[in-house]
Amino acid sequence: MRLRHKPWVKEAIQQFDAFLFAADNPPPATIKGNWRSIFPAPNPLSLEIGSGKGDFITGMAEKFTEKNFIGLEVAESVLYTAAQKVAAGEFGNIRLVVQDAKHLPELFAPGEIDEIYINFCDPWPKKRHAKRRLTHRDFLTVYRQLCVKGGRLCLKTDNAPLFEFSLGEFQTVGLNIISVTRDLYAGDDISGNVPTEYEKKFNAIGTKICRAEVIFP
Repeated sequence: MRLRHKPWVKEAIQQFDAFLFAADNPPPATIKGNWRSIFPAPNPLSLEIGSGKGDFITGMAEKFTEKNFIGLEVAESVLYTAAQKVAAGEFGNIRLVVQDAKHLPELFAPGEIDEIYINFCDPWPKKRHAKRRLTHRDFLTVYRQLCVKGGRLCLKTDNAPLFEFSLGEFQTVGLNIISVTRDLYAGDDISGNVPTEYEKKFNAIGTKICRAEVIFP
């Protein structure tokens, strides 16, 4: 879906420079390997790739105050909405970055991240676009390098073909799959789940939500 251009966002987003890194306020070169130092406490680091409008990352930050969260989103206009929620909630344990996932090795040092969340990413359904999927083995290899040993990755999607593809890629790369469900809301206990904005809409119309959790050995 093509996002509507919002020319005013580039200037408006600057009000969130205290916790948001964008084109006019990029992360300093020295931040690689030192992300924990920019938070009030050097807690475990969680990365959400594709933060959207921020429902998930703010919900997680509120639920797990003992963790630090970084939200990565390629669309500046979308992350602006997330930034408004972070500011309103005064979340000291959230930082946001306008950047494409392909640049992760430029942002983080090996072993710097404790866990990664990928929620409702673009499925790139055409076979020739498989390498663009955020769960393709090329991306998984990068995540594995950037995560601590024993770190984890959690995937949620409403796209069944993407989910099955992802499970196959997890196995190919040698990740340990510890949890799989193809209908998250049919479970007995989802109290630990924090929904995204897309997830709320899909669940309301009866769309099944798939979820998997893997460990980086």
